[in-house]
Amino acid sequence: MLRVVLADDQVMIRSGLRALLTAEPDVEVVAEAGDGQQALAAARAHRPDVIVMDVRMPVLDGLAATRAIAADPHLSDVRVLVLTTFDEDELVFEAIRAGAAGFLLKDAEPAELLRGIRVAAAGDALLSPQAARRLVTAFAAAPAPTGPAARALDLLTAREREVVALVARGLSNEEIADRLVISPATSRTHVSRAMVKLAARDRAQLVVFAYESGLVHPGRTS
Repeated sequence: MLRVVLADDQVMIRSGLRALLTAEPDVEVVAEAGDGQQALAAARAHRPDVIVMDVRMPVLDGLAATRAIAADPHLSDVRVLVLTTFDEDELVFEAIRAGAAGFLLKDAEPAELLRGIRVAAAGDALLSPQAARRLVTAFAAAPAPTGPAARALDLLTAREREVVALVARGLSNEEIADRLVISPATSRTHVSRAMVKLAARDRAQLVVFAYESGLVHPGRTS
């Protein structure tokens, strides 16, 4: 069973999400939270697989709560899927940098939300198509990378760089294995080693690193 916490300050939203999720045989809603502080407390009390997190909440907003969860070593297995009505560039960047495993808008189809929860629980990254386009567009407009992210490339082997670039293109471990003619287990190993070297919480942060470091250039498709 995938154990989920719902964090949103609107009771009606939480009720709708609970109805959707409890209809799934492999999903259990273990708690609800009306603000970020409650979400953090629920994370510590229940250790869920995924927290579906709103951004605009009282007491503590969703981004601050996500940062606190990502910074807590006891919650390293908890994944945050940000779900919001706000389609703003900065929210996409801040959510992923804060440690979120994905970002979806509230007008997403129910099937997309369910997929997002399962993808996040598996440790993969998920961005809505709108969010992904905005991320690429923003990095395309940014100056050439010269900061810590660019220098951190030196930590990676040539193969690890290649794998991280493919992660940033949205490829799964199996697809990376097919592309590089290696086994899926080897692909997973390269991804894991890159995450350790870069202190990345999950694949979503590898995606951001790939763009911030210049390893992947927006607009290039191969």
